[in-house]
Amino acid sequence: MGKKKIFPHELIGEEIRVVNSTNKSHLGMVGKVVDETKSTLRIDQDGDTKVLLKDNITFKITRTGEILAGKDLLRRPEDRMKGK
Repeated sequence: MGKKKIFPHELIGEEIRVVNSTNKSHLGMVGKVVDETKSTLRIDQDGDTKVLLKDNITFKITRTGEILAGKDLLRRPEDRMKGK
């Protein structure tokens, strides 16, 4: 069994673009991550805050071009960065 790659970095402050979502109204949404919980990302979109369920989205980090499946990040950010 291969080990799954875990994204160890902080997402708060990163600009993201939703590239796939079970909620089609979220497709193409762009915003800056202002908060992260175990199961959600909260983004600022031109002064309006949107809450996205990690389990439902795949997103691209604008700065790096890295594409991440939210379901692979379903744990508290501090636990993810510690490697728990």
